[in-house]
Amino acid sequence: MDANNKRVALVTGATGGLGTAMCKQLSQDNYRVVANYRNAEKAQKWSEEMKSEGYEIDMFLGDVCDFDSVGTMVEEIKEKVGVIDVLVNNAGITRDTAFHKMSKEQWDAVISTNLNSIFNCCRHTISDMRGQSYGRIINISSVNGQRGQFGQANYSAAKAGIHGFTKTLAMEVAKKGITVNTISPGYIGTDMVMAVREDVRQKIIDQIPIGRLGGTFEVAYLVSFLASENASFITGANYAINGGQHVY
Repeated sequence: MDANNKRVALVTGATGGLGTAMCKQLSQDNYRVVANYRNAEKAQKWSEEMKSEGYEIDMFLGDVCDFDSVGTMVEEIKEKVGVIDVLVNNAGITRDTAFHKMSKEQWDAVISTNLNSIFNCCRHTISDMRGQSYGRIINISSVNGQRGQFGQANYSAAKAGIHGFTKTLAMEVAKKGITVNTISPGYIGTDMVMAVREDVRQKIIDQIPIGRLGGTFEVAYLVSFLASENASFITGANYAINGGQHVY
């Protein structure tokens, strides 16, 4: 732990809807939260909003798609805050289109941001976690990595890949006091989803047995649970949080 006896939790893709909820929940649960960002202008605005709500969250620049950039970011966090105890790999993008129209750039961008980033971040934090015999890694996948989705060959492939990565890494580090788990959200009421035309959004909701979109706070609560010391016997698992839209 750091000098303030708080576990240090790094959240990637922190300034989005899910990332924001995760940072708030982890802060409330007494973690020293550090937020990764790439867009300085957006990060500055986000940081001011967090402070206005009473959250003190340190921000660190880093391109999760770039191995060396992540390494530099992690070293800066260690120097200024402390060793990362909890890693939440939340960064992700979509570049949707039917596969026969999909460009190499659309494929590469999604695989790099949604899958390669997890290797980059885990690789630069795993040695310290092994050294202290403690760590929590939480990888954010998607319902569409489990079932597939039209127009998302790139996204579904990346999110499905997270499951294989999670299970294998979990087995490798289990005896070192490190857990590695995956969360697969369904349709959550983020700004991006709420910006979808209302009739289209209603069609999505009609497919969810619970009858509503998920809340960002609900995913954040699950993240905080898996990050806790009381979740030490849970590893290599996937938690579906989709309102019953996909059960298996």
